Amino acid sequence: MSNSIRQIMAKAYKNVLSNPREARFAWRMQRLFARSETRRKTVFEEEGLEVPPFLISSIATTCNLHCKGCYARANGIAADTDAPAKETLSPDQWKAVFAEAASVGINFSLLAGGEPLTRRDILESVSEVDEMIFPVFTNGTLIGNRYLEFFREHLNMVPVISIEGSAVNTDERRGVGVFQRAIKSMEMLNRENLFFGASITVTTENYKEVTSSRFIDSLRKLGCKIIFYVEYVPTESGTEYLALNDEHIADMESILEQRRSEYADIIFLSFPGDEKELGGCLASGRGFFHIGPDGSAEPCPFSPFSDGNVIEIGIRGALRSPLFRKLRDAEALGWEHTGGCTLFEHRDEVEALLNQSKASS
Repeated sequence: MSNSIRQIMAKAYKNVLSNPREARFAWRMQRLFARSETRRKTVFEEEGLEVPPFLISSIATTCNLHCKGCYARANGIAADTDAPAKETLSPDQWKAVFAEAASVGINFSLLAGGEPLTRRDILESVSEVDEMIFPVFTNGTLIGNRYLEFFREHLNMVPVISIEGSAVNTDERRGVGVFQRAIKSMEMLNRENLFFGASITVTTENYKEVTSSRFIDSLRKLGCKIIFYVEYVPTESGTEYLALNDEHIADMESILEQRRSEYADIIFLSFPGDEKELGGCLASGRGFFHIGPDGSAEPCPFSPFSDGNVIEIGIRGALRSPLFRKLRDAEALGWEHTGGCTLFEHRDEVEALLNQSKASS
């Protein structure tokens, strides 16, 4: 995992050499991440604690869209923007969580929701943790002049805009006009010479299209420097056919290997497809864990089970979570599954392990 991050940062640095400001930032982060890797090793040697290099954090409980099959709505994380406010950590609490994460050598936290751009107060607070990079996974509809200024001022906040491939596919899942609004946001970010990416939910119906040279060329022309391919998890009943099976995943990874050799200026990441090369599921602290809006430490976003809160037990305590340990000890991270998320498919087993943890505590 550390090797993968070194390669990503090296490629990111090469990709921004034509932009002196971005290049200086990327060079500083490369050096910082090398120190962070040493810090993770030191924590392991001194405390016996394995520290993952990244987190996924859901900082928002509201969203302005109703995307079909949205896991955040299915898991109860996200609601409409006019819905009663749910319990969330304060901006200062999130900042403290990430400051601790940086202190043990965690490099990244993907910021999700809900729609994270609805929480400008949290984004402004955590941006001050300058030892971390925060890819902000957004639907792109709220990016305007104020957010362009924000991203210019805080290069460690990297917008990652979600689309589904074509305009037809994107609007069919996310709503009419969303594709054009997302593209407009990419154009604005490109005009500002800002480093940004795209996130694509991959299904059996679109994986060929979104990994095609034609589609990647269109994103490259818009200035996109990193593409996240996220396998669809069938949180909505009746959509199981959209989840990739082993054959689809193998086909997609073969295509992406070819694309990686063809596009030296774009970083391609596949989740959880890349996990196979890294020895299996990376959840439960093996490669990352998820922090819910209220601070709950969970194995991953698709497995919203928790036996501790980071505000009470901290990052170290979360990594020592009995639930996380039981998942690793039971080799749950290698459970067979048909596609998407292992822990989502085996949620009954995860819940049983959680109940065992509570009973023994």
